[in-house]
Amino acid sequence: MNEVLIHEKADRIRDVIRYIKKFRNAVVVVYLDDRLLDSPNFSSHIRDICLIHEAGLKVILVPGAAKRISEILTEAKIQWSFHNNCRITPPEAMPLIKMAAFDVSNQIMTSFAGEKVTSVIGNWVRARSKGVIDGFDYGTSGEIDKLQIDAVKTILDNGFIPIFPCIGWSAAGKPYNISSVQLSQQIAIHLKADKLFYMVSDAEISSDNFTIPENIGTSAEGTVPAMNIEEVDQFIETNKALVNSMEISENSTEPLVVFKDKQTVSCETIFTLLKLAKTACNEGVDRVHIINGSIDGTVPCEIFSDLGSGTMIYTNNYGKIRQMTRDDISEVITLMQPFVNQGILLQRTKEQLDNQYQNYIVYELDGAIRACSALIPYPDGQMEIAAVAVDKTCSNIGIGPKMIKFLVKQAKEKKASGLFLLTTQTSDWFENLGFIPSEVSTLPQQRKEKWTPERGSKVLRYKI
Repeated sequence: MNEVLIHEKADRIRDVIRYIKKFRNAVVVVYLDDRLLDSPNFSSHIRDICLIHEAGLKVILVPGAAKRISEILTEAKIQWSFHNNCRITPPEAMPLIKMAAFDVSNQIMTSFAGEKVTSVIGNWVRARSKGVIDGFDYGTSGEIDKLQIDAVKTILDNGFIPIFPCIGWSAAGKPYNISSVQLSQQIAIHLKADKLFYMVSDAEISSDNFTIPENIGTSAEGTVPAMNIEEVDQFIETNKALVNSMEISENSTEPLVVFKDKQTVSCETIFTLLKLAKTACNEGVDRVHIINGSIDGTVPCEIFSDLGSGTMIYTNNYGKIRQMTRDDISEVITLMQPFVNQGILLQRTKEQLDNQYQNYIVYELDGAIRACSALIPYPDGQMEIAAVAVDKTCSNIGIGPKMIKFLVKQAKEKKASGLFLLTTQTSDWFENLGFIPSEVSTLPQQRKEKWTPERGSKVLRYKI
């Protein structure tokens, strides 16, 4: 195995070890779309959930039951419709809805048992009737009134996985059909969960299905790996015409599941999940992940990597820019090495960084340095942005532009007489950030002496 492959493999192993240490005893709430029960990946998803449970994470599972409920109601010839994402049914449907919800939960519990993991199905949800809103009677649909969080914590502390059916009971013992996705959110909020997963069949936020705002990064495949809560609002606003253009019947028997010539969940469903995710983050949940349950391995990939296979919603305190310290030197050199190998960056030694670390900033993510850059001052008052490196696993979430914006602000605050950088392969990227081509002759004398025609670096400037 060559040195590059060994380096990449070692980095992946280090990441997994770091994440296991970080998330041991972390609370993870997983919503599981019941359409996945018939998926060829279902057994694999169950094994993956068991693996993260065995790694020391505290897992709570909330299965959806929409598909199973529809099947049972159809068999019984009971009519239903959807109104504002709520299933509207007559009172005689409730025993069958309850049966369907527990049938799904029992199937998952049996699968956990097959992996030698103990799970518990419980009635930890106090609910009340949704009632009549704007003259519309929601019938058997209910709202979450209270969660028995202490009982759930006890189950988690005993090493079991709690399973929440989509049924809540009133104080008098009357059952109501409640939203599983909302239930997942409320459990995550009340437990201050570290992660909330919405694992939905064919859920994908990508340029194939949506219009992606320019400031929201995408992967090479066109998917959106992450959005902060401000970007969620922007994304929904940009794409709201998709929902407005659809003819949604209040009497339809199923939510829409196809658009833009691709099998996927409806954009309305994605919007619902994004809104729930934003509220959860604002209420103390660290991160919410919308993941495509049709992909094998999506759960461990999303947990044990900075950017997995789905879309992560986070608050702005998810990552942070800070000044570099001497303790960061080895990690920064490792971060820059792939760019040195490609000829994008010049080699920096430990001795050089030891003398210049005060000029560097780093972007820290989950206790690891994922990006770095420097602002170098010169005697004539000019400043240079240098050593810009972003880990390839984080190259599509806007870290690079954030660091450049931070350094531009620093240069302005320090009254720099000019701001420039030199680049060989990334001029287009910097020009998109507002830099314009300039001449070598404009460089400070000290920097001009280091420029060589062999390397041929281009000079770009930012007007400050």
